[in-house]
Amino acid sequence: MRIAALISGGVDSAVAVHRLVEQGHDVSLFYIRIGLDNGEGDCSAEEDLEMCSLIARRYGLPLTEVSLHQEYWDNVMQYALDTVKQGLTPNPDVMCNRMIKFGFFEQRWGHEFDKTATGHYASTAEIDGKIFLATAPDPVKDQTDFLSRITYGQLSHLMFPIGDLPKSEVRRIAREVNMPNAYRRDSQGICFLGKINYNDFIRRHLGEKPGAIVEIETGKKLGEHRGYWFHTIGQRKGLGLSGGPWYVVKKCIPDNVIYVSRGYDTEKQYGHTIHLDEMHWITLDPWAEKCQSAEIAFKNRHSPEFIAGRLTRIADREYVIESDTRIQGIAPGQFTSIYSPDRRLCYGSGIITGREIKP
Repeated sequence: MRIAALISGGVDSAVAVHRLVEQGHDVSLFYIRIGLDNGEGDCSAEEDLEMCSLIARRYGLPLTEVSLHQEYWDNVMQYALDTVKQGLTPNPDVMCNRMIKFGFFEQRWGHEFDKTATGHYASTAEIDGKIFLATAPDPVKDQTDFLSRITYGQLSHLMFPIGDLPKSEVRRIAREVNMPNAYRRDSQGICFLGKINYNDFIRRHLGEKPGAIVEIETGKKLGEHRGYWFHTIGQRKGLGLSGGPWYVVKKCIPDNVIYVSRGYDTEKQYGHTIHLDEMHWITLDPWAEKCQSAEIAFKNRHSPEFIAGRLTRIADREYVIESDTRIQGIAPGQFTSIYSPDRRLCYGSGIITGREIKP
Protein backbone atom coordinates (compact mmCIF):
# COMPACT_ATOMS: atom_id res chain seq x y z
CA MET A 1 0.00 0.00 0.00
CA ARG A 2 0.99 3.64 -0.46
CA ILE A 3 1.34 5.07 3.05
CA ALA A 4 1.67 8.67 4.21
CA ALA A 5 3.59 8.42 7.46
CA LEU A 6 3.51 11.38 9.85
CA ILE A 7 6.94 11.62 11.47
CA SER A 8 7.91 13.87 14.38
CA GLY A 9 11.57 13.17 15.03
CA GLY A 10 10.73 10.99 18.03
CA VAL A 11 11.45 7.31 18.46
CA ASP A 12 7.80 6.20 18.19
CA SER A 13 7.17 7.53 14.70
CA ALA A 14 10.67 6.34 13.61
CA VAL A 15 9.95 2.76 14.65
CA ALA A 16 6.53 3.03 13.00
CA VAL A 17 8.33 3.89 9.75
CA HIS A 18 10.76 1.00 10.25
CA ARG A 19 7.92 -1.48 10.60
CA LEU A 20 6.09 -0.12 7.55
CA VAL A 21 9.23 -0.49 5.43
CA GLU A 22 9.78 -4.01 6.77
CA GLN A 23 6.23 -4.89 5.72
CA GLY A 24 6.96 -3.78 2.18
CA HIS A 25 4.77 -0.68 1.96
CA ASP A 26 5.47 2.27 -0.31
CA VAL A 27 6.07 4.93 2.35
CA SER A 28 6.27 8.71 2.04
CA LEU A 29 7.22 10.76 5.09
CA PHE A 30 5.56 14.01 6.16
CA TYR A 31 6.63 16.46 8.83
CA ILE A 32 4.01 19.02 9.91
CA ARG A 33 5.58 22.40 10.59
CA ILE A 34 3.99 24.70 13.15
CA GLY A 35 5.74 27.98 14.00
CA LEU A 36 5.57 29.78 17.33
CA ASP A 37 2.65 32.06 18.14
CA ASN A 38 4.84 35.12 17.50
CA GLY A 39 5.45 33.96 13.95
CA GLU A 40 9.08 33.03 14.57
CA GLY A 41 10.71 29.66 14.11
CA ASP A 42 11.01 27.02 16.83
CA CYS A 43 14.54 25.73 17.57
CA SER A 44 13.17 22.41 18.84
CA ALA A 45 11.36 21.99 15.51
CA GLU A 46 14.66 22.37 13.66
CA GLU A 47 16.12 19.55 15.75
CA ASP A 48 13.05 17.41 15.04
CA LEU A 49 13.27 18.05 11.31
CA GLU A 50 16.96 17.17 11.26
CA MET A 51 16.15 13.85 12.91
CA CYS A 52 13.35 13.23 10.40
CA SER A 53 15.82 13.85 7.58
CA LEU A 54 18.18 11.24 9.04
CA ILE A 55 15.35 8.68 9.14
CA ALA A 56 14.34 9.52 5.57
CA ARG A 57 17.91 9.06 4.31
CA ARG A 58 18.31 5.87 6.33
CA TYR A 59 15.41 4.21 4.50
CA GLY A 60 15.65 6.08 1.20
CA LEU A 61 12.22 7.63 1.60
CA PRO A 62 10.89 11.00 0.41
CA LEU A 63 10.33 13.56 3.19
CA THR A 64 7.94 16.47 2.71
CA GLU A 65 7.70 19.35 5.15
CA VAL A 66 4.18 20.78 5.19
CA SER A 67 3.03 23.93 6.97
CA LEU A 68 -0.24 24.09 8.89
CA HIS A 69 0.79 27.05 11.03
CA GLN A 70 -2.27 29.24 10.54
CA GLU A 71 -4.68 26.33 10.74
CA TYR A 72 -3.13 25.23 14.02
CA TRP A 73 -3.33 28.63 15.69
CA ASP A 74 -6.81 29.35 14.35
CA ASN A 75 -8.33 26.01 15.31
CA VAL A 76 -6.32 24.48 18.17
CA MET A 77 -4.68 27.21 20.18
CA GLN A 78 -7.58 29.63 19.75
CA TYR A 79 -9.82 26.87 21.13
CA ALA A 80 -7.42 26.51 24.08
CA LEU A 81 -7.40 30.25 24.79
CA ASP A 82 -11.18 30.57 24.48
CA THR A 83 -11.66 27.58 26.80
CA VAL A 84 -9.35 28.75 29.60
CA LYS A 85 -10.78 32.28 29.39
CA GLN A 86 -14.16 30.75 30.24
CA GLY A 87 -12.58 29.13 33.30
CA LEU A 88 -12.64 25.68 31.73
CA THR A 89 -9.90 23.09 31.12
CA PRO A 90 -8.96 22.49 27.46
CA ASN A 91 -7.18 19.56 25.87
CA PRO A 92 -5.28 20.87 22.83
CA ASP A 93 -3.90 17.41 21.98
CA VAL A 94 -7.39 16.02 21.40
CA MET A 95 -8.30 18.90 19.10
CA CYS A 96 -4.94 18.78 17.33
CA ASN A 97 -5.47 15.16 16.30
CA ARG A 98 -8.95 15.80 14.94
CA MET A 99 -8.36 19.20 13.32
CA ILE A 100 -4.71 19.15 12.22
CA LYS A 101 -3.09 15.71 11.92
CA PHE A 102 -6.20 13.94 10.64
CA GLY A 103 -8.15 16.98 9.49
CA PHE A 104 -6.30 19.52 7.37
CA PHE A 105 -3.41 17.15 6.64
CA GLU A 106 -5.78 14.47 5.38
CA GLN A 107 -7.75 16.91 3.25
CA ARG A 108 -4.66 18.30 1.53
CA TRP A 109 -2.13 15.45 1.44
CA GLY A 110 -3.20 12.27 3.21
CA HIS A 111 -6.20 11.53 0.99
CA GLU A 112 -3.86 10.84 -1.92
CA PHE A 113 -2.57 7.72 -0.14
CA ASP A 114 -4.17 4.41 0.78
CA LYS A 115 -3.55 5.04 4.49
CA THR A 116 -2.04 7.54 6.88
CA ALA A 117 0.23 6.08 9.58
CA THR A 118 1.32 7.60 12.90
CA GLY A 119 3.35 6.59 15.94
CA HIS A 120 0.34 6.68 18.27
CA TYR A 121 -0.09 3.95 20.86
CA ALA A 122 -3.50 2.77 19.71
CA SER A 123 -4.98 0.11 17.45
CA THR A 124 -8.10 -0.70 15.48
CA ALA A 125 -10.55 -3.60 15.59
CA GLU A 126 -13.05 -4.70 12.96
CA ILE A 127 -16.40 -5.86 14.34
CA ASP A 128 -19.37 -6.73 12.11
CA GLY A 129 -17.76 -4.92 9.21
CA LYS A 130 -17.18 -1.72 11.21
CA ILE A 131 -13.82 -0.32 12.34
CA PHE A 132 -13.44 0.64 15.99
CA LEU A 133 -10.67 2.49 17.82
CA ALA A 134 -9.00 0.01 20.19
CA THR A 135 -6.57 0.43 23.07
CA ALA A 136 -2.85 -0.39 23.07
CA PRO A 137 -1.35 -3.15 25.26
CA ASP A 138 0.81 -0.63 27.11
CA PRO A 139 -1.65 1.10 29.50
CA VAL A 140 0.85 3.80 30.47
CA LYS A 141 1.39 4.85 26.84
CA ASP A 142 -2.12 4.21 25.49
CA GLN A 143 -3.26 7.33 23.59
CA THR A 144 -6.81 6.46 22.64
CA ASP A 145 -8.13 9.23 24.88
CA PHE A 146 -6.27 11.75 22.69
CA LEU A 147 -7.95 10.18 19.64
CA SER A 148 -11.46 10.07 21.08
CA ARG A 149 -12.81 12.98 18.96
CA ILE A 150 -11.66 11.78 15.53
CA THR A 151 -14.32 10.89 12.96
CA TYR A 152 -15.11 7.48 11.53
CA GLY A 153 -13.76 8.59 8.17
CA GLN A 154 -10.47 9.61 9.78
CA LEU A 155 -10.19 6.37 11.73
CA SER A 156 -10.89 4.28 8.62
CA HIS A 157 -7.89 5.86 6.89
CA LEU A 158 -5.47 5.44 9.81
CA MET A 159 -2.77 2.89 10.62
CA PHE A 160 -0.99 2.53 13.97
CA PRO A 161 2.14 0.45 13.18
CA ILE A 162 3.39 0.32 16.80
CA GLY A 163 -0.04 0.09 18.40
CA ASP A 164 0.52 -3.56 19.32
CA LEU A 165 3.82 -2.90 21.12
CA PRO A 166 4.71 -1.76 24.62
CA LYS A 167 7.06 1.21 24.84
CA SER A 168 9.93 -1.00 26.05
CA GLU A 169 9.72 -3.03 22.83
CA VAL A 170 9.70 0.13 20.69
CA ARG A 171 12.89 1.26 22.42
CA ARG A 172 14.43 -2.19 21.97
CA ILE A 173 13.72 -2.18 18.23
CA ALA A 174 15.16 1.33 17.91
CA ARG A 175 18.38 0.23 19.62
CA GLU A 176 18.58 -3.01 17.67
CA VAL A 177 18.38 -1.28 14.27
CA ASN A 178 20.60 1.62 15.43
CA MET A 179 18.01 4.36 15.03
CA PRO A 180 19.65 7.77 15.39
CA ASN A 181 16.99 8.73 17.95
CA ALA A 182 16.95 5.43 19.85
CA TYR A 183 17.86 7.16 23.11
CA ARG A 184 16.12 10.46 22.48
CA ARG A 185 13.78 11.51 25.27
CA ASP A 186 10.03 11.55 24.64
CA SER A 187 8.47 14.95 24.01
CA GLN A 188 6.43 16.26 26.94
CA GLY A 189 5.03 19.30 25.15
CA ILE A 190 1.46 19.94 24.10
CA CYS A 191 1.07 18.63 20.55
CA PHE A 192 3.24 20.92 18.39
CA LEU A 193 4.06 23.41 21.16
CA GLY A 194 7.26 21.53 21.91
CA LYS A 195 9.31 23.24 24.60
CA ILE A 196 6.99 26.23 25.04
CA ASN A 197 5.87 26.65 28.66
CA TYR A 198 2.08 26.41 28.74
CA ASN A 199 1.61 29.04 31.48
CA ASP A 200 3.92 31.42 29.64
CA PHE A 201 1.82 30.94 26.51
CA ILE A 202 -1.40 31.68 28.42
CA ARG A 203 0.16 34.72 30.13
CA ARG A 204 1.35 36.12 26.82
CA HIS A 205 -2.15 36.00 25.35
CA LEU A 206 -4.44 36.55 28.34
CA GLY A 207 -2.17 38.39 30.75
CA GLU A 208 -2.78 38.23 34.50
CA LYS A 209 -5.93 38.88 36.53
CA PRO A 210 -5.23 38.70 40.28
CA GLY A 211 -7.99 37.41 42.53
CA ALA A 212 -8.61 35.72 45.86
CA ILE A 213 -7.82 32.14 46.83
CA VAL A 214 -10.46 31.14 49.39
CA GLU A 215 -10.81 28.08 51.62
CA ILE A 216 -14.14 26.60 50.58
CA GLU A 217 -15.09 25.27 54.01
CA THR A 218 -14.52 28.51 55.96
CA GLY A 219 -14.65 31.30 53.38
CA LYS A 220 -11.27 32.52 54.62
CA LYS A 221 -9.00 34.24 52.11
CA LEU A 222 -5.66 32.39 52.01
CA GLY A 223 -3.83 34.27 49.29
CA GLU A 224 -4.07 35.51 45.72
CA HIS A 225 -3.84 33.90 42.30
CA ARG A 226 -2.58 35.63 39.16
CA GLY A 227 -5.48 34.55 36.98
CA TYR A 228 -8.06 31.77 37.23
CA TRP A 229 -6.99 30.59 33.77
CA PHE A 230 -3.70 29.30 35.22
CA HIS A 231 -5.54 26.81 37.44
CA THR A 232 -7.74 23.78 36.93
CA ILE A 233 -9.99 21.66 39.13
CA GLY A 234 -7.98 19.04 41.00
CA GLN A 235 -4.73 21.02 40.79
CA ARG A 236 -2.42 20.77 43.80
CA LYS A 237 0.89 22.33 42.80
CA GLY A 238 1.55 25.94 41.93
CA LEU A 239 -0.85 27.60 44.35
CA GLY A 240 1.83 29.12 46.55
CA LEU A 241 0.02 28.28 49.80
CA SER A 242 1.61 26.95 52.98
CA GLY A 243 0.16 24.36 55.33
CA GLY A 244 -1.13 22.14 52.54
CA PRO A 245 -1.62 20.17 50.51
CA TRP A 246 -4.29 22.39 48.97
CA TYR A 247 -6.47 21.39 46.02
CA VAL A 248 -8.45 23.59 43.66
CA VAL A 249 -12.05 22.41 44.01
CA LYS A 250 -14.03 25.22 42.41
CA LYS A 251 -13.63 28.40 40.38
CA CYS A 252 -16.12 31.29 40.51
CA ILE A 253 -15.43 33.14 37.28
CA PRO A 254 -17.73 36.18 37.78
CA ASP A 255 -16.05 36.92 41.14
CA ASN A 256 -12.57 35.84 39.98
CA VAL A 257 -12.25 33.55 43.01
CA ILE A 258 -10.54 30.18 43.29
CA TYR A 259 -11.79 27.90 46.06
CA VAL A 260 -9.44 25.38 47.63
CA SER A 261 -9.66 22.61 50.18
CA ARG A 262 -6.90 21.20 52.37
CA GLY A 263 -5.84 17.62 53.06
CA TYR A 264 -4.24 14.66 51.36
CA ASP A 265 -7.60 12.98 50.96
CA THR A 266 -10.15 15.77 51.24
CA GLU A 267 -13.57 14.76 49.98
CA LYS A 268 -13.91 18.11 48.23
CA GLN A 269 -11.53 16.97 45.49
CA TYR A 270 -13.67 13.93 44.65
CA GLY A 271 -17.03 13.23 43.05
CA HIS A 272 -19.06 10.29 41.77
CA THR A 273 -20.99 12.02 38.98
CA ILE A 274 -19.78 13.48 35.68
CA HIS A 275 -22.14 15.46 33.46
CA LEU A 276 -21.21 15.33 29.77
CA ASP A 277 -22.36 17.30 26.75
CA GLU A 278 -21.43 17.25 23.06
CA MET A 279 -21.01 13.47 23.14
CA HIS A 280 -19.14 12.24 20.08
CA TRP A 281 -19.23 8.60 18.97
CA ILE A 282 -16.42 7.65 16.57
CA THR A 283 -18.01 4.64 14.90
CA LEU A 284 -21.46 4.35 16.46
CA ASP A 285 -23.30 4.55 19.75
CA PRO A 286 -23.09 0.89 20.82
CA TRP A 287 -26.20 1.22 22.99
CA ALA A 288 -28.36 3.36 20.71
CA GLU A 289 -30.95 0.68 20.01
CA LYS A 290 -30.74 -1.21 23.29
CA CYS A 291 -31.06 1.04 26.29
CA GLN A 292 -30.59 4.49 27.75
CA SER A 293 -28.05 3.27 30.30
CA ALA A 294 -25.05 0.95 30.12
CA GLU A 295 -21.99 -0.21 32.02
CA ILE A 296 -18.77 1.39 30.76
CA ALA A 297 -15.15 2.13 31.56
CA PHE A 298 -13.95 5.71 31.22
CA LYS A 299 -11.12 8.20 31.74
CA ASN A 300 -11.70 11.82 32.77
CA ARG A 301 -8.00 12.67 32.30
CA HIS A 302 -4.96 11.12 30.61
CA SER A 303 -4.03 8.23 32.86
CA PRO A 304 -3.20 4.52 32.63
CA GLU A 305 -6.13 3.83 34.94
CA PHE A 306 -9.67 3.09 33.73
CA ILE A 307 -12.66 3.80 35.96
CA ALA A 308 -15.81 1.66 35.94
CA GLY A 309 -19.21 3.32 35.88
CA ARG A 310 -22.63 3.61 34.27
CA LEU A 311 -23.41 5.93 31.37
CA THR A 312 -26.95 7.26 31.02
CA ARG A 313 -28.35 9.30 28.15
CA ILE A 314 -30.50 12.21 29.29
CA ALA A 315 -30.82 14.08 25.97
CA ASP A 316 -29.53 13.87 22.39
CA ARG A 317 -25.85 14.53 23.20
CA GLU A 318 -26.17 14.88 26.97
CA TYR A 319 -25.07 12.06 29.24
CA VAL A 320 -24.31 11.41 32.90
CA ILE A 321 -21.68 9.03 34.27
CA GLU A 322 -22.15 7.53 37.72
CA SER A 323 -18.81 6.16 38.85
CA ASP A 324 -18.31 3.03 40.94
CA THR A 325 -15.44 4.76 42.76
CA ARG A 326 -14.51 8.31 43.71
CA ILE A 327 -13.23 10.47 40.85
CA GLN A 328 -10.50 13.02 41.52
CA GLY A 329 -10.41 16.38 39.74
CA ILE A 330 -13.58 16.58 37.64
CA ALA A 331 -12.61 19.57 35.48
CA PRO A 332 -15.29 21.29 33.37
CA GLY A 333 -14.22 21.64 29.75
CA GLN A 334 -12.05 18.52 29.86
CA PHE A 335 -12.87 15.49 27.71
CA THR A 336 -14.01 12.19 29.18
CA SER A 337 -13.34 9.20 26.93
CA ILE A 338 -15.78 6.28 26.93
CA TYR A 339 -14.64 2.65 26.70
CA SER A 340 -16.19 -0.79 26.58
CA PRO A 341 -16.38 -2.46 30.02
CA ASP A 342 -13.44 -4.72 29.09
CA ARG A 343 -11.31 -1.61 28.30
CA ARG A 344 -10.72 -2.88 24.76
CA LEU A 345 -12.62 -0.36 22.62
CA CYS A 346 -12.74 3.42 22.79
CA TYR A 347 -16.16 4.53 21.57
CA GLY A 348 -15.74 8.31 21.76
CA SER A 349 -15.89 11.12 24.27
CA GLY A 350 -17.94 13.91 25.80
CA ILE A 351 -17.08 17.28 27.33
CA ILE A 352 -17.45 17.70 31.10
CA THR A 353 -19.99 20.41 31.92
CA GLY A 354 -19.14 20.53 35.62
CA ARG A 355 -20.53 19.65 39.01
CA GLU A 356 -21.64 22.08 41.67
CA ILE A 357 -19.67 22.46 44.89
CA LYS A 358 -21.20 25.01 47.20
CA PRO A 359 -18.89 27.00 49.51
